[in-house]
Amino acid sequence: MSALEGILFQGTNAWNEDDLTGSGGNTESDGTVPRSVVHIRVQQRNGKKSLTTVQGLAEDLDLPKILKALKKTLNTNGTVLEDDDFGSVLQLQGDHRAAVCDFLCTYRICTRGEIKIHGF
Repeated sequence: MSALEGILFQGTNAWNEDDLTGSGGNTESDGTVPRSVVHIRVQQRNGKKSLTTVQGLAEDLDLPKILKALKKTLNTNGTVLEDDDFGSVLQLQGDHRAAVCDFLCTYRICTRGEIKIHGF
């Protein structure tokens, strides 16, 4: 059983009772990695056109591969942007906030608790 104590899944220690009760925080001092927040936003362009941006995904993910799967699933176009402040950002044509959230949760890229959906 001691071999299972070091398992980390989705940035939290699965065997830490403090995380289950909510009294403990995700800090680096107790050996867990702090959770990242994934922001899904929509930006209005001209007329009815819009862009969906996904920011805050982990750096170790293969973003071009995720983008390719998203583009095929949603039948849209998109790109990976490199920003100095926000890091790598996925940008998709159209308003696909709910579909992107479902995609990220279905393929276990992140959990629903880590996703914040912004927009009008």
